[in-house]
Amino acid sequence: MKDSELKLLLDKMSLEEKIAQLMQLNGDFLGSDEFLTGPAADFKLSREKIYSMGSVLSEHGAQHLHKLQDEMMAVQPHGIPALFMADVIHGYKTGFPAPIAIGCSFEPSLAEEISEAAAKEAAAAGLHVTFSPMADLSRDSRWGRCMESTGEDPWLNARFAESMVKGFQGRDVSEKGRVASCVKHFAAYGAVQSGRDYNVAELSERSLREDYLGAYKAAVDAGAEMVMTAFNTLDRVPCTVNKKLMRGILREEWGFDGVLISDYNAIGETVIHGSSADKKEAALKAMEAGCDIDMVSDCYINNLAELVEEGKISVQLIDEAVMRVLKLKNKLGLFENPYKDGSEEDEKALFFCEKHCELSYRAAAESIVMLKNDGVLPFKKGQKIAVCGALAESILITGFWALFVDRSRTVALRQALEEKYPETEFEFFPYDTVDEKMLAAVKNADGVILALGEDQTFTGEACSKAEIYLPNEQRELYNAVIAENKNTAAVLFGGRPLAIPELAEKCGAVVEAWLPGSLGCYALADILFGKLNPSGKLSMSFPYCSGQLPLSYMAFSTGRPKPEGAKGFVPFHSNYMDVPNVPLYPFGYGLSYTEFEYSPVELDCKVLKPDSSLRASITVKNCGKTAGKEAVQLYIRDVKGSVVRPLRQLKGVKKISLAPNEETRVTFEITEEMLRFYDINMDFVSESGGFMLWIGGDSLTDNGTEFVLEK
Repeated sequence: MKDSELKLLLDKMSLEEKIAQLMQLNGDFLGSDEFLTGPAADFKLSREKIYSMGSVLSEHGAQHLHKLQDEMMAVQPHGIPALFMADVIHGYKTGFPAPIAIGCSFEPSLAEEISEAAAKEAAAAGLHVTFSPMADLSRDSRWGRCMESTGEDPWLNARFAESMVKGFQGRDVSEKGRVASCVKHFAAYGAVQSGRDYNVAELSERSLREDYLGAYKAAVDAGAEMVMTAFNTLDRVPCTVNKKLMRGILREEWGFDGVLISDYNAIGETVIHGSSADKKEAALKAMEAGCDIDMVSDCYINNLAELVEEGKISVQLIDEAVMRVLKLKNKLGLFENPYKDGSEEDEKALFFCEKHCELSYRAAAESIVMLKNDGVLPFKKGQKIAVCGALAESILITGFWALFVDRSRTVALRQALEEKYPETEFEFFPYDTVDEKMLAAVKNADGVILALGEDQTFTGEACSKAEIYLPNEQRELYNAVIAENKNTAAVLFGGRPLAIPELAEKCGAVVEAWLPGSLGCYALADILFGKLNPSGKLSMSFPYCSGQLPLSYMAFSTGRPKPEGAKGFVPFHSNYMDVPNVPLYPFGYGLSYTEFEYSPVELDCKVLKPDSSLRASITVKNCGKTAGKEAVQLYIRDVKGSVVRPLRQLKGVKKISLAPNEETRVTFEITEEMLRFYDINMDFVSESGGFMLWIGGDSLTDNGTEFVLEK
């Protein structure tokens, strides 16, 4: 349908019909008339008004949505199809590793593959929009939703966000197997105070722009069709009614002309925040801020018409929002085919198909991080291995947002070990309490696998924690087991970096498996037995304790920094009396079964001009006997600026694969644009002067050199 035809359609619509296009409710409202004693009764909505809504949340399944679309279009005065939206975060039926794990792959192209596979399954199930990627920067593992983020680094998050958008949408969102991407949560939801979900965020404009907005912008620049507002306040204004943020930055500065949707009841919650007197004022403020769709509240449907009649909102403002919704439906091809790709045959062909299962395995293989290995791993086939811990048998390892994943097909660690290594003598103790039978088996075993951490019910929305230690029962378990057998490897499941200083000190090997998805435990088993060589690198730093949070390698120097190399407490310097300043395991860190040797950094010139570039190169050699992959990382520091600059920032990653004794040359191009920041006047510029540059295997590498920017 041409834009001119959409305009004619808009002109024919009544005000009530237009407003209905801006309402989204979930499936709870789509019941019989008797059901309207529930939430629908509180909203005072008739069945006809409910079935006239422009979009539906979280209903899925080709047959079901085909029928529902027919029912809704029959109610629509102009037969306008509905949009079906849902959270397809890291898989629809086939579960892939949680985003925090995918971030550890340091391979954005992998995220694009995963998003494309998830889109195919979701589209076959009749869905049109996914609420992904979550581009929120996460530096506080107390926050439950850090499992949905790709980590703490602005540059890396931006690369993952744009890759996910491309994976979901492809070149044309109307193509078969594609869904529209909704980037969230705009903005700075990952900066909620104390890591507590729905809390406020207090950031300077410089921090907001330099650290937090970049990933959202990358997603918008990649063509994301939708953006979702955040629950938090920013500059003490709820994001959903924050006109400066939504109209000023998102629409005017960035040129976003797609659909802006509130989060779940976020417009209504501005009343509870205390920024709106009632739902009517909330609707007014949200519409003025540019929010097009009201998700699961009655603010718009019950108040916009009255606001128009009173002259407080113009029909033109309503029309702009409705037109954006109609344009998205048109881009998806819904006016020609309201069911788009929904197909029971395609569901059967795609769900857990061989290609998607292989990708689930490969994604986990790239994402699992080995944190420690004092020669314990890999185990050998045929050994006697004791496996302890309740998580060894749990299938609750796909993630909080794996809403539609077929958990009956999730492979637990026990199943993976038994299937892949039948010649090994395993003895399982799938519980966290210590007993004599367990300890006797542990003592007589060649090695022990401890399954520790958190299952998926402990991370996700509203799953914030004040303390991020392992539970006491698990601490008693690992202390008892390690006392009996030093040849113990701990496997950590979960969606957040945990504080594990005692475990890291005592245990011979520690592997972070995250929430690895449907088939991820197959990859985990292969890593434990050396069939696979781990290559994951941490996308979030692991703290010593909750008191260090929020935590990031992108720290700033103070006027009294702790002296380099100093251990313990140093009086009258910026440090703690009881723990180090640095994390237990830093961003970018991850071990391998082989050793990679880096040559000194070489620059093709020492002076960078704005109209040119310089090249930084190193040679990486695999010095071990095992083939492996390495994420080569480039970091840069602006030594002196008009405002204080981070001690280092990630500016590039190249993941390479090397056979034993193989070496390769890795080169990064450095341009003036990469050195820009928000200066003392809040201008986005670079400044002349000295820079430090490092290339290595993690954010603490000291393999560096210097150069100068001359302008």
